[in-house]
Amino acid sequence: MADQTALKKLAGYRAAEFVEDGMVVGIGSGSTIAFVVEALGKRVAEEGLKIKGVPTSDKTRRTAAKLGIPMHNVDDVDHIDITIDGADQIDENFAAIKGGGAALLWEKIVAVNSRRNIWVVDDTKIAPQLTHYLPVEVIPYGAEQLFKRLKQKGYEPTWRLDQNGNPVRTDSANFLFDLHFDKMPDPFKLGRELTSMVGVVEHGLFLNIVDQVIVGRDDETIAVFDSHPQPLI
Repeated sequence: MADQTALKKLAGYRAAEFVEDGMVVGIGSGSTIAFVVEALGKRVAEEGLKIKGVPTSDKTRRTAAKLGIPMHNVDDVDHIDITIDGADQIDENFAAIKGGGAALLWEKIVAVNSRRNIWVVDDTKIAPQLTHYLPVEVIPYGAEQLFKRLKQKGYEPTWRLDQNGNPVRTDSANFLFDLHFDKMPDPFKLGRELTSMVGVVEHGLFLNIVDQVIVGRDDETIAVFDSHPQPLI
């Protein structure tokens, strides 16, 4: 059995092969995408690959730049050819939860401005239905009142805190709540409800976004799934 880190590297290096010379590439966040960045850095150094990177977090920006990948803000490019990112959980209908790394807002902005989206995961992230906690990015002003409203709805919110017990700040200086459910409601309905709530900046449900999912399997093979028409499971 392959360990999870090995599966992430396997999938990450495979995803980097989809990047072609001259592309503008959205580069995601998280432990799996670290291997994508590593692979792209090697291609830049060894093959002379010429790309422009668009980061989904400041951490990604710094890491990629150190490996020689030119980085640009999303508003400084006229298009994004492909975005490669991870996911916390993906269901059989290609709906996903993201935001465990506190980058969900930037990740969604880059994703919706991309011509093509690829998610890279190991097979522990695949589930028949979404069951993972759901991150929600919120404006600091009035956050306590919003927390109360979410609790009244039965969504069991918790504050995302750092190691010192202080609220985690996103790259946009917002706070994060994590919602917990005994059973995840319909993700489309829940997404619309959260978006309509004053104070919510963005939620971690990524729906109708992905084009392909690359999965590192426990038998050390790679599976590539197109979001249509085949099911993920």
